[in-house]
Amino acid sequence: MSYHSEPASIEDLMDRVTALAGLRIGDVASSLGIEVPENLRQKKGFVGQLVEMALGAQSGNLAQPDFAELGIELKTLPVDKNNKPMESTYVSVVPMTDRHKQNWDTSIVAAKLKHVLWLPIEADKTIPLAARRFGMGILWRPDESLWNELQTDYEEFMDRIVLGEVDTITADTGKWIQIRPKAANSSVLTDAIGPEGDRIKTLPRGFYLRPSLTRRILADYLNQPESSS
Repeated sequence: MSYHSEPASIEDLMDRVTALAGLRIGDVASSLGIEVPENLRQKKGFVGQLVEMALGAQSGNLAQPDFAELGIELKTLPVDKNNKPMESTYVSVVPMTDRHKQNWDTSIVAAKLKHVLWLPIEADKTIPLAARRFGMGILWRPDESLWNELQTDYEEFMDRIVLGEVDTITADTGKWIQIRPKAANSSVLTDAIGPEGDRIKTLPRGFYLRPSLTRRILADYLNQPESSS
């Protein structure tokens, strides 16, 4: 198994994305010499890793966009039979104690959301995993209004974390971004700031985009006039 080379330009990347559109997961996996699991219960990251290999994304788990040279983040978007996103989208780990990472302008969240390649994938559970098809990718940038709303969400979360209020954050906090626990099990803990400014142990958290945002992105794309670019 090996990654394709990293795309040299946005045009090169989008040529690869166009070539994927309509292909089945099994076809792409076969071309890369990869066996498709029966389901995703034990291999939740399989589809994302397959797409990274097919498109040449080589950042792995580094805190930077997947196509670092192009400044583009890759996000797979599981959709149902009506082309509706089926789940929230993971963005990055929440920095609990690294104050220098908590500024919006220099945050990994901002870096990843400036320019995103959304790749819709069939996720209807009645379709076998290998038979699920890739849709056409959407190269997307948030407009100024949405960017400001994302910043507002992020800064509210960071203010609470710095004030030792991480445990008051719920899945309902935030308009477009939410914070949720992200750990293999409840025994995995990380350092955080407590109410008295001391160090406490808590579950690691991750930033996620709500399905309401990805539904909006997909709807905007599907509703574009055919003549628009």
